[in-house]
Amino acid sequence: MQPQENSAEGAAPKMMRVVQIHLREAGKVHYYRVGDIDLKVDEYCIVQSERGQEYGQIVSEPEHVPKENFEQPLKMVLRKITINDRYQINKNIRDAKEARGVCLDMIRQHNLPMKLVDVEYSFDRRKVVFYFTSEGRVDFRELVKDLARHFKSRIELRQIGVRDEAKMVGGIGTCGKPLCCATFLKNFEPINIRMAKEQHLSLNPNKISGICGRLLCCLRFEHPCYVEMSKDLPRVGATVSTPTGEGKVIEQEILGQQVRVLLGDGREVKLPAKDVTIVKEQGSSGKQK
Repeated sequence: MQPQENSAEGAAPKMMRVVQIHLREAGKVHYYRVGDIDLKVDEYCIVQSERGQEYGQIVSEPEHVPKENFEQPLKMVLRKITINDRYQINKNIRDAKEARGVCLDMIRQHNLPMKLVDVEYSFDRRKVVFYFTSEGRVDFRELVKDLARHFKSRIELRQIGVRDEAKMVGGIGTCGKPLCCATFLKNFEPINIRMAKEQHLSLNPNKISGICGRLLCCLRFEHPCYVEMSKDLPRVGATVSTPTGEGKVIEQEILGQQVRVLLGDGREVKLPAKDVTIVKEQGSSGKQK
């Protein structure tokens, strides 16, 4: 059902000012209502979240959007962080390191098949969250009881995936740069092997997998570029006319906008795609299929 303010023809939708904020919850980004607070990218602020007050980092400039764009009421940005807030955050970080050691000892005592990734205090210290990975389900009920008795606080054990672990911990990728998931990617999107095929990459798992063991994130966000750049290239298997004779395309170089052609006399030549003319297009990707 449309909001009442849009029911009249031509009525302008009601707007609200929002901002995207990066919380520590496995590195996810959320929208928050910002009101009239002056916020800038990379600044920190205190927000109201589902689990109480939290702090986060601003990752976008405030913008005005129609209220109808969001199905549920958004939580509010409460304030920019103050000196006292910074003191509280630093104390939480120090205490989380100690809590990690305590939890590791308890995991060993209970002999649980789980890997503790990180520990986080909520800003208001009402809850302590323990992030872990495991190959299957873990019965950690007794562990939770022991942790609650020790910390005198609400305890949450949150199982995360290996991609979330990489995002939280960070690291260096096979390209030699910091992990995409730990730097600029906001959310994980589905990745499949077809994307690697369409980028003409080796299907060796060691070459197309990240340190998390899953397919590289860059296969996903670079894929549209490869699709767009390959539109005007002759397909592998197509018969083309070149300045040195007619032949068949045996390889595409998408980023270089070149093709390798096998001529009728057995010679192979590499040419810019603009220098060849398609005589007969292959219906499929030929050898690339």
